[in-house]
Amino acid sequence: MDYVAPEIRAAYTVPFSREVFGKTPIASALETKQWDSRYANPAIPHNASYYTKCLIGGMLGCGLTHTAVTPLDVVKCNMQTNSAKYKSLFSGLSTIMKEEGSAAVWKGWFPTLVGYSAQGMFKFGLNEIFKDTYANLVGEDAAIKYRPVLWAAASGSAEVFADIALCPFEMVKVKVQTSTPGTFPTDFGSALAKMQANSADTRFPFGSLVPLWSRQIPYTIAKFVGFEGVVEMFYKKVFTKPKNEYNKATQLSITFASGYIAGVLCALVSQPADNLVSQLSKQENRGKGFGQIAKEVGMANLFTKGLVARVIMVGTLTGLQWWIYDTWKTAMGLGTSGGSAVKK
Repeated sequence: MDYVAPEIRAAYTVPFSREVFGKTPIASALETKQWDSRYANPAIPHNASYYTKCLIGGMLGCGLTHTAVTPLDVVKCNMQTNSAKYKSLFSGLSTIMKEEGSAAVWKGWFPTLVGYSAQGMFKFGLNEIFKDTYANLVGEDAAIKYRPVLWAAASGSAEVFADIALCPFEMVKVKVQTSTPGTFPTDFGSALAKMQANSADTRFPFGSLVPLWSRQIPYTIAKFVGFEGVVEMFYKKVFTKPKNEYNKATQLSITFASGYIAGVLCALVSQPADNLVSQLSKQENRGKGFGQIAKEVGMANLFTKGLVARVIMVGTLTGLQWWIYDTWKTAMGLGTSGGSAVKK
């Protein structure tokens, strides 16, 4: 939902007409003077083409970035499940490469690519749809006044569906990355088959969905609300000219910086649930409930084990995701995200 100044919006509004048959949706909406978030910016209507491009942008942003940081993810997961052996990011990398070879830090890259591409597609694409849907439900004034609540509701709703798409691939990925070498296959096809064959023990394919929601929904709300808030702050306090007066390189730099700052917040908010997802893959935790595992591990460990690696990973990931997403949107003629509600 983009803010458009009243005088600009008025220029696109004409008296009511019943002759709407054969007209485009945007013409009909404008003629009846009914505010519609999808057409708040007449230059970029949020139609099927817009949403499709956003779905593709989210797929590219999340799939590519998560795959690129697979080595960090491998170390982070092992630090969470065996902190006595994998004590820090750099020593953990060194231990894995010494014991399993340098290629071992890329374990699980394929389920990461497929799973997070699917997740990103729904996370970003459905977020755009839910933002417009909820904005239209509450009306223009409330949508602008309470936009942080709108951002939270839209992104949280999108993540519910995104995690359903991610869950089977995430379970395979974590199992591949944290199993003792030689006890579980590392190639995707064999790992998937074994997870399915032992579904009673592994709880595949949706056994991790609840802790995944516990991790990802707060994470995503922090990611989107944080991003939108930081972007607005930049355009209010630092880059004080109208947004469209800055070139695309500057806008994309603001996008990356805002995404990185939001990513650090994401990591802190979702760390305990992320740790719990990793703990579920351990052999000794078979059949245990989430509460029992959390009690045995301890809340302090759930908050701290692997936190530094995750802050670095998630901050970088989130900044790059937003940058790739907005680069794609810019290439498609949709402009960059955020900052539209800042009045100049």
